[in-house]
Amino acid sequence: MRSHSYGDVLSRKRKRTVPEVEAEPGLVVEDPGSGFCGAVIRTEHGNVILEDRHGAERAFPRHPAGFLLEGKPVTLIPPTHRTDTTPARSASGSVHVGPVRARTARDSRIWVEGTHDAELVERVWGHDLRVEGVVVEPLHGVDDLAAAIAEFGTGPGRRLGVLVDHLVDGSKESRIVDAIADENVLVTGHPYVDIWQAVKPAAVGIPAWPEVPRGVPWKDGVCEKLGWGDPAAGWRRVLASVSSFRDLETPLLGSVERLIDFVTNPEQDHA
Repeated sequence: MRSHSYGDVLSRKRKRTVPEVEAEPGLVVEDPGSGFCGAVIRTEHGNVILEDRHGAERAFPRHPAGFLLEGKPVTLIPPTHRTDTTPARSASGSVHVGPVRARTARDSRIWVEGTHDAELVERVWGHDLRVEGVVVEPLHGVDDLAAAIAEFGTGPGRRLGVLVDHLVDGSKESRIVDAIADENVLVTGHPYVDIWQAVKPAAVGIPAWPEVPRGVPWKDGVCEKLGWGDPAAGWRRVLASVSSFRDLETPLLGSVERLIDFVTNPEQDHA
């Protein structure tokens, strides 16, 4: 009679415990061989078709234990019932993956200048960031950006993406950013004095953002001219007006997308 080692028994047990999961459209899984992470679009001919958040589609064979779901091996099987294969979209326009737990936070981070910036990014890209395991932290200004980066300690797999307000030629912000020389840091920005201006006026219900005299704090001046009360009340009005990426100006959209790509993709460069 053939004897079985304890290791053989454990090996068979591990194989039997790999769960089978129905490949429902919208389920987010990862192909461990390529690192491609995306939402299930459909199954066909023994393959599962995944779409990443940029809209790129790839087909992968449905091998046993062939995918990772929340970091754990699973075997994908065809759905037992027909479903609508049109994926829902998140506020950023990416594939919405439904009520999935956030991925374990990466060592990399995205920094933004203030609390309002962080709240706006969360409102539009929050779903994407939870899926990708990216934490957004308010920096409260960039005057000490170089020191903050040094304290953080960047390196391979520990990248920083920084979103800067009013990043235009000749500004104080541009001079600070130009002094940063770290391949693991990407700084992007938008031309607006404050993140409020990155919200389209039409979304807020105004024809344009008002001009504020030099020397007057911008938020205070805007709230006074529009009759919005104090800046706290004004910000609540602005944030509530944003429901998707369509409510934001293009420069902000491009800047945030580049930062997410940079901190989630080790191959991404500064281009």
